[in-house]
Amino acid sequence: MKHSTQCVNFEPADRYNAMSPPIYQTATFLQESAEEFGEFDYSRSGNPTRSVLEEKLAQLEHAKYASAFSSGMAAISSLLRLLDADDEIIAGDELYGGTIRLLAQVAPRLGVDVRYVDSTNADAVAAAVSEKTKLILIETPSNPTLRITDLKAVAAIANENGILLAVDNSMLSPTLQNPLDIGADIVLHSATKYLCGHSDVTAGAIITNDVEIYRKIAFTQNAEGNALAPFDSWLLFRGLKTLALRVEKQNSNAEKVAAFLAAHPTVERVFYPTLAGHEGAEIHKSQSRGGGGVISFTTGNAQISKRIAESLRLFSIAVSFGSVNSTVSLPCRMSHLSIPDALKEKLAPPKDLVRLSIGIEDADDLLADLQQVLRMENAAAA
Repeated sequence: MKHSTQCVNFEPADRYNAMSPPIYQTATFLQESAEEFGEFDYSRSGNPTRSVLEEKLAQLEHAKYASAFSSGMAAISSLLRLLDADDEIIAGDELYGGTIRLLAQVAPRLGVDVRYVDSTNADAVAAAVSEKTKLILIETPSNPTLRITDLKAVAAIANENGILLAVDNSMLSPTLQNPLDIGADIVLHSATKYLCGHSDVTAGAIITNDVEIYRKIAFTQNAEGNALAPFDSWLLFRGLKTLALRVEKQNSNAEKVAAFLAAHPTVERVFYPTLAGHEGAEIHKSQSRGGGGVISFTTGNAQISKRIAESLRLFSIAVSFGSVNSTVSLPCRMSHLSIPDALKEKLAPPKDLVRLSIGIEDADDLLADLQQVLRMENAAAA
């Protein structure tokens, strides 16, 4: 089946053949005897609604196994449990602020070292590998300036050195990119973003083809109790049905908005993976099927960027991205504010950077909204 068909296709798995998977809103399940457990016994350990969701998530990422978590950060936290004290992570030097906070302030307590490397430079990644390195963690496109990492090149480095490669695919979703097909061992998602798409679920996922990785992750999911709840699993499953439809529209809108911004005199620089001149655009084209719905741009002045964010009418000021409605944020002050002070000089985004998450509205309305705000700024500058 093609991807869009996979999103909506569902084979009923309950006794009544419901076309929408039932919500098993229960903590416990009746057992046949006091000595033998059935398939499900306690929803922390397993729940039919979550199981159906995890099967669908695995299918969409061309994988065998998936584990759904209570948030994207819960998923990344569980990823750390694959490592032992004295192990090392090579992390891309542009990641979501919450990820950096976890790596900087939680990983060291586990005895895990983290080294930040420009993952867009495969030679730099290779040079950073040591005997202690057990995991490479990257985003491509990265958040928030959409830098592109050559997945095939980094996967080759990981494979040659017996290192796991984990790719956060939240920015594109499986509609536009499938890192496991290119050599990654693990795919991560903040399912709050495109997978859900409606700003009403906080969720995460770890997806893999490796049964041993899956077993370890599933053990942590049960042992630490950070699995996704039944009702949230049902909401996320419902969101997946329109994933392809939403992402294709968001991608189309974003291409138009990026082109408009790139031609506007108030805008200093635009970051969008398929835009002409974007660094790594050819690599991105070879490993994905679109630029996605996130655009970032700079103005050269933090106050101008602030005024733009606060003057837009259709773009709500909000953290996160990937929802059906368009939003605007200042990453330095919002999504990446949590980067520890000691790392901000190296890892924090520019203060004048504006990030747009493009929704499914009519593109002409989004352009008109941006036009009226940028026209005011242009007039003020004159």
